[in-house]
Amino acid sequence: MEITCYRDTEIKRESHFLPASTYNLARQLLTRCADDYLFVPIRSMQYLAILDKEEFIFIDGERKCWIDIAWQNFHSQDRTNLGQPVAYEVVYYGENQADIMLRLQKEFPKALQLLADKQIPKTPARVIKFPVAQS
Repeated sequence: MEITCYRDTEIKRESHFLPASTYNLARQLLTRCADDYLFVPIRSMQYLAILDKEEFIFIDGERKCWIDIAWQNFHSQDRTNLGQPVAYEVVYYGENQADIMLRLQKEFPKALQLLADKQIPKTPARVIKFPVAQS
């Protein structure tokens, strides 16, 4: 699937922290992808999150290919353990997006978890024993 996204002029930029569980799950799902990006539908908001190694962008179902909010400049290297939150910057490309941002912070982790639950292997892993070569 290919989507071309556009950005309006940046309206505002602010610093936030992403909970470790959300950041770690996003990275885990991203590394499982054959492509370098991951599509995460946020059905409760009619939004689509598109994740890559550099940023998470959020597009509205009504505006289709226009980015409303982007999460960028993740500082995961500043953590001393994987349980610490990750600092990042939020970039707003539209006016009055604070309410959307609050909802994204609640709904995005749920959407990630739904996606992760769909990827659980159906059968348990098995270890295959090979016969020992005799000399």
